[in-house]
Amino acid sequence: MTDTVLPRGKRPPTIHDVAAQAGVSRGTVSRVLQGGHHVSPASQRAVDAAIRKLGYVVNRAARSLVTRRAGSVAFLLSETQERLFLDPNLATLLRGCTTALAAHDIPLVLIAAGTEAERRRIAPYLSAQVDGALLVSWDRSTPMIDLLQQADLPFVCSGKPHDQSGAVSYVVADDREGARTMVRYLLDSGRKRIATIAGPPGGPGGLDRLQGYREMLAERRIRYDKRLVATGDYSRASGESCMQELLTRVPDLDAVFVASDLMAEGALNVIERAGLSVPGDIAVGGFDDSSVATGTNPPLTTMRQPWQRISEMMVRQLLAQLDGDGPASVILPTELVIRESA
Repeated sequence: MTDTVLPRGKRPPTIHDVAAQAGVSRGTVSRVLQGGHHVSPASQRAVDAAIRKLGYVVNRAARSLVTRRAGSVAFLLSETQERLFLDPNLATLLRGCTTALAAHDIPLVLIAAGTEAERRRIAPYLSAQVDGALLVSWDRSTPMIDLLQQADLPFVCSGKPHDQSGAVSYVVADDREGARTMVRYLLDSGRKRIATIAGPPGGPGGLDRLQGYREMLAERRIRYDKRLVATGDYSRASGESCMQELLTRVPDLDAVFVASDLMAEGALNVIERAGLSVPGDIAVGGFDDSSVATGTNPPLTTMRQPWQRISEMMVRQLLAQLDGDGPASVILPTELVIRESA
């Protein structure tokens, strides 16, 4: 293999070339590349235009020596790797975070830490190789929070942490209000016996979605009946087992609010095998508006989580921490999407 030799006069542009093209100082260009702090809008536009015209590419190694930053962020999955391929929400969140960081020229590193052995292995890497982490876990009490705090590494959680005694940044959809909206819709559609398949108490949205269900029943002066509640783990299989359990206990139920689309798909399968129709005999409402929702038979009425905004806000919160801001929480509204299942 031979070395590539650039033709004379075709060397890669440098930061000095960008400064000369933009008519600003080298220091101004450097500040633009580090986030644009203390740079006037006119200078920012001039530098951006010069970078585009010259095709300037940042030397990450050189920048990291100056800023003391690694120049990358971890997408930290505190779950088994299999869940990434089974749960469509995780893939959507990963894609959204990658896109949001790309706008800032920051690469995203996917790291799985679903076991204690994996967590021990990645601890030294996190401290030395990334500037911060976007933490994704279906366990609200994940030990990764303690690990990240001990490493003094900025991070943002997807979902509300179980223990909020310490200041922790998180971004979450309004699970409680979303559940209230779905149950209200089912009641207004004439349903009388509404069951729910709740998520795990330790998982994201598990308790809040169940609370929203109970609140709307109480608002309509309907007695809460524990027989109408089954608890799954957000998997398709648990949706099937929970739906079978509910049909056995309360065969006259006429609607079910399911706390995830995957579990709702499992519930639909059981209802069909029981010889019942949807929504004729039983209306089904899900939560997420994942890719699963449009592939079920019939297509699923569900609560849409704003995954793009969640991704964008997680990245924004993390970058703000890297710039010196403190932790913050963001709760985003959900949206009812009506299809044929209810």
